[in-house]
Amino acid sequence: MKLYGAIDLHSNNNVTVVTDEQDHVVYEKRLPNDLALITQQLASYRDSLQGIVVESTYNWYWLVDGLMDQGHKIHLANTAAIQQYEGLKYTDDPSDARWLAHLLRLGILPQGYIYPKEHRPVRDLLRKRGQMVRQRTMNSLSIQNLFSRNTGGSMSANRVKRLDSQEIDELVPNAEIRHWRSRLTWAMLQCADGQIDLLEKTIVGRVKLKPEFELLKTTPGIGHTLSLTIMLETGDISRFPTVGDYASYCRCVGSKKISNGKKKGQGNTKNGNKYLAWAYVEAANFAIRFSAKIKSFYQRKKSKTNGIVAIKAVAHKLCRACYYIVKDQVAFDVSKAFA
Repeated sequence: MKLYGAIDLHSNNNVTVVTDEQDHVVYEKRLPNDLALITQQLASYRDSLQGIVVESTYNWYWLVDGLMDQGHKIHLANTAAIQQYEGLKYTDDPSDARWLAHLLRLGILPQGYIYPKEHRPVRDLLRKRGQMVRQRTMNSLSIQNLFSRNTGGSMSANRVKRLDSQEIDELVPNAEIRHWRSRLTWAMLQCADGQIDLLEKTIVGRVKLKPEFELLKTTPGIGHTLSLTIMLETGDISRFPTVGDYASYCRCVGSKKISNGKKKGQGNTKNGNKYLAWAYVEAANFAIRFSAKIKSFYQRKKSKTNGIVAIKAVAHKLCRACYYIVKDQVAFDVSKAFA
């Protein structure tokens, strides 16, 4: 008899369900998030289970990895793409789990990508670097703001980077409290700089660009850090059947619903990978500085719309180009990308 498992996962507990080919419940129980207990409860069904669906929540790593280590076939459910009948008057965790098992049995379960666990630590470390860079920028802006409000002058970001402890003490006049604020902000800025340097050294020491991703650096605006980001966030390029799928995952396409030439609504604009979206917009901002052809494309777009839309258009072009660079292992050709 074929069985289908599903786990509705929460922060400290889960509902585990096993159903048969007629969607009859064979096993259903709320369990604590204890891997040993969950595997023990599923042990008697292991030979008959065709697969187990786990919700793609923020804390799925431990459960998916643990069940896969036990030999189970795991499917990561893409919750954003799963819909139930809107007329249902009552749903709960067991019914949600049964629905996941039902979709698995029918072969229509929208699935997410199970990122290889051996690469996750470095990818997450690179994400932490991005967070630290944002914090550094925030503290730098705070110092500039403090100086401007209390002196009427202005201070560039480059000058903020060169400030020492004595200059910080003399930054604003006649206010001890302001001195404390400026010194505290400066201390956090220095701490962020040190941690970013440490993170970068650790990341470079732990991972190297794959040969197919080395070619990304032939693209204007993409250096070592952005290449690493694109490589680690993209994963296996073959998981994207078409360039459109990849561009959508990178949030480089619009999310509109058009009927008879009129906009009737829009989908979830946050679907996709926010880190890849950032990487390609960042690359676009650099590309218009270093490539005359890309700058010309940007200016034409900007004249018809605005700067934000134009940058997104450049990011979309770079995203599509990078898909073929990695997939076909060819260098960037500006004449093809921005014809």
